[in-house]
Amino acid sequence: MTDPRSSRTSWRNTTHDWAATVDMDHLRHIAARPAEFAPGGAGHLVLEVIAYAADEAESRGGGRCVVTLHADGSVSVADDGRGTDTRVDEHGRPVKKPVMATKDLRFFDSPDDAERLPDGHPRRGMSVVAALSEWLTHTNRRANGAWTQRYEHGVPVTDLVPLPPDGTTGTAVHFIPDARLRTSACAPTGADLTRWVQHWPHLSVRVDDQRTPRADRA
Repeated sequence: MTDPRSSRTSWRNTTHDWAATVDMDHLRHIAARPAEFAPGGAGHLVLEVIAYAADEAESRGGGRCVVTLHADGSVSVADDGRGTDTRVDEHGRPVKKPVMATKDLRFFDSPDDAERLPDGHPRRGMSVVAALSEWLTHTNRRANGAWTQRYEHGVPVTDLVPLPPDGTTGTAVHFIPDARLRTSACAPTGADLTRWVQHWPHLSVRVDDQRTPRADRA
């Protein structure tokens, strides 16, 4: 006998709709408008990810994250928070909050009230990062379990893949922006990120720029 209290439709929505899984119309809308949803280029996508780590840090009175700019043009952001909310439905299946493939209700339902990120542009949420990335991996470690999942252009291409516990909690997002956002003019600089993250006093951020000297000057 199933427990109706575990039904997705009974879970209270805060930032995302728990009853949803993938919103293809939403993802296509974003993918068709990179200039609107990633103004200034890939640096804005990095800030969208860091903003979630900053939310978690503020709720806990402090936190840390590492931003790595990889040589292949990809970026990873790893924090030490509690991990993305993951629950068990009435069938005993793990369900994670659909942060990557559905809209953030705070920013899309009330766009005029969206906060501004440190680059001066409005925050829109993780679905923007996923939709405007060729691929993205979301690795999640919580006190009650760990898993990873891969997306391509915002669409999950794997299920939740369990990971062995390592004694830590937190979220790691590794993504490579769409080719349209990987031009030299769009590449984020370590200096810009270091300056921008001062916007979040509760979050300690370390930027590790592993790109070649030539790319770093771009």
